[in-house]
Amino acid sequence: MDSKNVHIKFNTDDLAVPEVVVEEDESRHVTFNPKGVCSVKIDYDIDAEGKLHNVAFVGGCNGNLKAIGKLVEGKDAKEVADILRGNDCAGRGTSCADQFAKSIDENC
Repeated sequence: MDSKNVHIKFNTDDLAVPEVVVEEDESRHVTFNPKGVCSVKIDYDIDAEGKLHNVAFVGGCNGNLKAIGKLVEGKDAKEVADILRGNDCAGRGTSCADQFAKSIDENC
């Protein structure tokens, strides 16, 4: 589901003819079902500038995955994916972080 926030700015320099500028916030929510890891779902938002927000993992190593969410809050999604891509957990060939990177790659 896409959500749009509309911000309205008024130019008060010319009170006789106020200028209205409408900006749309094109943030969107992503839900991803990772494969081959303990986490069963990854939820996050990507804003119009490609920044990550509200990252949450369901299942997996709770403390570590909460830490990832805090560390990536407001960061550029593509940069985060570049850092996390290829991370391996217990010889699985992937990890929750790697699956998060895969989701970003598919959704950015």
